[in-house]
Amino acid sequence: MSDQRRRRTLVVDGTTTYVWTVRHRHGDGQPCREVLTLHRGGKRTHIVFRDGEGRYSGGGGYGHSGGVGDRHHHLNLHEPGVVRAFVDEAAKRELLPMDGELDGWELFTAVALSRAGAATAEVPPDCPQGP
Repeated sequence: MSDQRRRRTLVVDGTTTYVWTVRHRHGDGQPCREVLTLHRGGKRTHIVFRDGEGRYSGGGGYGHSGGVGDRHHHLNLHEPGVVRAFVDEAAKRELLPMDGELDGWELFTAVALSRAGAATAEVPPDCPQGP
């Protein structure tokens, strides 16, 4: 089995464990899609990202396996921190645990903004404000 299909474990708050995978899918005349699957307590939640106007998913001409994005943001679904952000956002919206499919684009902007905020270094207290 290739690295992109391996099952990985994510532990949230030391008590809740998810097993997750990322896959690129084609078929049935549908656009390409990346699928982040979360397994927990016998339930399987598929967070699906379909190619569309202004949106891309996967290893096509725009990116790599696990890459999803729009005109403003890009996320790598193979990064545990990104997966954790999707779990946190879906849980906050009371969408987890569920057995079924979620539209990943509904969560995407909130996750991308939270990841961007986490990556921004804190400004030292004595630093003057910018322009």
